[in-house]
Amino acid sequence: MKTHLLRYFVVLAEERHFGRAARRLCITQPPLSTALKTLEEDLGVMLARRDAKHVTLTPAGEAFLLEARKVLAQMQRACDVVRSVAQGAQGRLDVGITGSMVYRNVPQYCRAFQLKRPQVELCMHEMSTGEQLCALGSGDIDVGFLNIGYPPDDLELLPLESEALVACLPERHPLAGGGDLDLARIAHEDFVMFARDVSPANYDNVIACMHQAGIHPRTTHAARQWLTVVALVSTGCGVALVPACMARAGINGVRFLALRGVTMLTPAIMAWRRNDDRLLLSLLVDAVRECVEQGRR
Repeated sequence: MKTHLLRYFVVLAEERHFGRAARRLCITQPPLSTALKTLEEDLGVMLARRDAKHVTLTPAGEAFLLEARKVLAQMQRACDVVRSVAQGAQGRLDVGITGSMVYRNVPQYCRAFQLKRPQVELCMHEMSTGEQLCALGSGDIDVGFLNIGYPPDDLELLPLESEALVACLPERHPLAGGGDLDLARIAHEDFVMFARDVSPANYDNVIACMHQAGIHPRTTHAARQWLTVVALVSTGCGVALVPACMARAGINGVRFLALRGVTMLTPAIMAWRRNDDRLLLSLLVDAVRECVEQGRR
């Protein structure tokens, strides 16, 4: 059944007059009469009684009018949604995020984007860097916020703000109340480390920082999230080197000290599939880039 037949019938039912309905539709009366006849033949029922002046709907016509209006409204909604999605005003993006990225402004980036496009749904999925790389490859997420400097060649990247490494000590540690810390002073301590298989970049950064100071750490625990590393330190399981942003996590029982003479930074990037040219994704990337550039000013 063609859409224009439904539209013709609805206008005729509202006007109850062929002449007025035809003028409203900007057509002549014969096509309108033909449309009504076609509908009745297709349905096998009489929809309207007509005379020279008036059109009166039958009970079947009244019922069909209600359904025709629903169909036309749904079709209009479908057209509006399609246009909105095509213009980047509506849709959904699945976003991967590591636990530490919560404290590296990623939620603020997403909120800034949604303030401009409130009908777009951003669904965040907490994943390790390795899990995000797999999910990007399989299409399970559209974009990821990763703790690495350079992703695989099939991904595009946007560098985010890097974070300095700081020492994380239990609050009752003898050195916890001091200022900048010489890394050599905790060389003999047990270290809580990030598990290398979860995020090689995080692990390698910490190890490189220690090796530069001539330290070969004695590792007691291998955690999967920076939050877990800090939590283990708070319970007295050891000390750790963590990104400075972890001080914003608000975990009790720990102190964070800047490292004297250490310039090692922990990288962070936003990554997405190289050939993904969707407008909505491009708009998110532009919004995050704008936020990052504002933060650097």
